[in-house]
Amino acid sequence: MDAYRVGVEAGGRSTIGEMAWETLWQQAPSPTVLLDLQGRAVEVNPAMCGLLGYDREELLRLRPGEVTYSGDPVLDKKAIDRLVAEGPDSFVDEKRLVRSDGGVVWVLINSSLVRRPDGSPQLVISQCHDITARRESEKLWRQTLLNAPIGMALLDLHSHLLEVNDRLCELLGRRRDELLGQRGLDLIYPGYRKPVEAMYADFRAGRAETGRQEACVRHRDGHPFWMLARLSVMRGADDRPAYVVGQYEALGVEARVSEARLVELTRMALHDPLTGLANRALLIERFQQELAELGGGSGVLAVFLIDLDGLKEINDHYGHEAGDQLLQAAARELLCSVRPADTVARVGGDEFVVLAHLGDEARAEVMHARLVHRLNTETTAAGHPVRLGASVGMTTTHDASTTSRALLDSADRDMYARKHARPT
Repeated sequence: MDAYRVGVEAGGRSTIGEMAWETLWQQAPSPTVLLDLQGRAVEVNPAMCGLLGYDREELLRLRPGEVTYSGDPVLDKKAIDRLVAEGPDSFVDEKRLVRSDGGVVWVLINSSLVRRPDGSPQLVISQCHDITARRESEKLWRQTLLNAPIGMALLDLHSHLLEVNDRLCELLGRRRDELLGQRGLDLIYPGYRKPVEAMYADFRAGRAETGRQEACVRHRDGHPFWMLARLSVMRGADDRPAYVVGQYEALGVEARVSEARLVELTRMALHDPLTGLANRALLIERFQQELAELGGGSGVLAVFLIDLDGLKEINDHYGHEAGDQLLQAAARELLCSVRPADTVARVGGDEFVVLAHLGDEARAEVMHARLVHRLNTETTAAGHPVRLGASVGMTTTHDASTTSRALLDSADRDMYARKHARPT
């Protein structure tokens, strides 16, 4: 069956004539195959023969499954029946085909159902495009990213993590599924985000192709550390910025972080020598930042005030070392209950505060329940099993003009109300 007759049977009439049709079929650069509704090839063009290394007669004797890589989808009778019954008439697929010499090629296949003039299905025409080089390039990129000895990530232009390697997960103490979809900016302490935000703004506007920045990042277990990020823009098919590739290294004293930077880090994130949490001065600064952000967007600022139960009794009974360890345990539970962008501070002997910018009051209630659950558990202090307990007050606001003092007072009143309402 020649290509012209198949085309006429499928479409009814030819307007360009048999000779022109045959010339078009023979010289078309895209490998093309015509399949009947049973999934058998009824015609292939020379480009298809060249792609797979068969002559025309050999290829027509083979079923699609015989030239499709094992495990990849096959356009057989079952698939065609489903296409006829459910549609659409055209679809695109990527899969591997096996050449006559056993080699494998990746192809992008555009398939369309060809109908008779009365609308009944007759044939399927599939055009193939060799994408082996692209797929191998993608594989090489992925292997390079995953096996790199430094932290690496692929991000969008707003810093959302699209892919991360094991080394970056190790640096941050987080699983891959915890990181994917999260904004890289949210992993940075709020006081250190502005330079990185400015860098991403330059990337989106096309003002910069690369950038380098040091930032203070929160590890999953709560301790802060400095990270050096080297960022590069990847452009899309339209030559506009599309993605960002990040390379990350942890910095320490051995990396010659300046003494001034270490002093600043201590002041901003490690002022409380016992727990490593923010102090009251830093808390007020974070209040100002969160309220300013609240004024420019949606959501609520949730404030949680935590008062530990029984600290004095543990100090009296087991000594201050046990009390200190109880405070440290509470700090760990708090840090494990919040997001990297949230602020956790110790503001008194047994008082803590958490600030969180959340979507609505319902999410604040969920977070309150999580804090209560995490802060009421068994732990060990100075080798003694003790009960970690706490009362957690909460308040929220949509109003950016609210003062930190008013919010803390409101959370404090709620905390005492909940404490007194608990059964004794």
